[in-house]
Amino acid sequence: MLIALLVAAAVHLGFQLAITLVAYPALLATSDTEWPAAHAAHGRRIAPLVAVVYGALGVTVVGALLTSPSPAVVVAASACAVAVLSTAAVAAPTHGRLGEGRTGELIRRLTLADLVRTAAAAVAAVAAAVAVVRGG
Repeated sequence: MLIALLVAAAVHLGFQLAITLVAYPALLATSDTEWPAAHAAHGRRIAPLVAVVYGALGVTVVGALLTSPSPAVVVAASACAVAVLSTAAVAAPTHGRLGEGRTGELIRRLTLADLVRTAAAAVAAVAAAVAVVRGG
């Protein structure tokens, strides 16, 4: 289960880096007139990926906690929880408000949530790698 956790955490980190380094910069570069359509398209495209990545992460985190509840696994699970909670509590509601119109404050909130998610995904991936190397 530790290898599965590592794979899921690595995929999550790759996904999050793609959002941080590619998707959000492209989205934020749109003009105010292009914003509503671009933001709506982003939401439609990203939702299935979020479901798959977060679903796999959830299954592997629970499995690893049940089979190998080592400190490294607990750190990985905690970091994954931070990423998921920042998405649910901040990023998703902010995207909802951004659908009504883009403001500097909403963009700052989304960008901060994104940085938190990316950092958490990196911590989770490193902790999962440590768990694999240590055998738990």
